[in-house]
Amino acid sequence: MDTKPHELNLSGLACPQPVLACRAFLEQEQVHALTVCVDNEAASVNVRRFLEQRGFQVVTEKEGTLWRLDAAGMDAARQNGALTPQRAEKKILVFITTETLGIGDDGLGAKLMATFLATLPEMGDALWRVILLNGGVKLAAAPGDALQALRKLESSGVAVLVCGTCLAHYGLHPEKAVGETSNMLDIVTSLSLADLVIRP
Repeated sequence: MDTKPHELNLSGLACPQPVLACRAFLEQEQVHALTVCVDNEAASVNVRRFLEQRGFQVVTEKEGTLWRLDAAGMDAARQNGALTPQRAEKKILVFITTETLGIGDDGLGAKLMATFLATLPEMGDALWRVILLNGGVKLAAAPGDALQALRKLESSGVAVLVCGTCLAHYGLHPEKAVGETSNMLDIVTSLSLADLVIRP
C-alpha cells in the first residue's frame, strides 16, 4: 500500500463530480492517506461520506473558501461499491420527488404525503431507503407531520437521503432537519441496488 500523502484539489467541480473524481482515484490507487480540497459545503459533506464508506477516518477543516478533508486509516478490506446496505435481504427504496401526494388540491396532497410517510413502517425491515429529490427535499426542512414521520423512519434505521443540489437550489441547507445530504452518485447507486423502487 502506498503510504505517501496524496492531495486532490477538486475545487470548481459541481456535484457529483468531486465524488466521482475521488472514486476514480481510489480505483487506481490504494492509499493510506488522502487530502481532498473542495470549494462548497455540499461537496465536502458528500466526499466525506464517500470516503468514510470506503473505510477512511476523515477530519474536515474550513480554510478560507475551501474545505479540506484529511482522510486516513483505510480499512484493509476495501469496499468495491459506493454503498453497502446492512438491512434485510430484500431492499425497498421509496423515491419521492414532490412535497405533495397526487394531483389536485395541494393541501390534501400534503396531508396524504404525511400519512403515506407515517405508514411506510408497515413494510417492515424490507424498507431500506427513502430518497428525497427536487421538491421532495422540502419535506426534510418544513416542520410538520411529514418531517416527524421521516425522523421516525430514520431513527428506526431507514436511510433518508436528501439531494444536496436540490437543497441548494431551494436555499434549504440550513433548514434541513433530517436525513443525509446526498448526491446523484449515491442516488443512482441506490436505485441500482434496490429490489423494488416505489415512487408515490
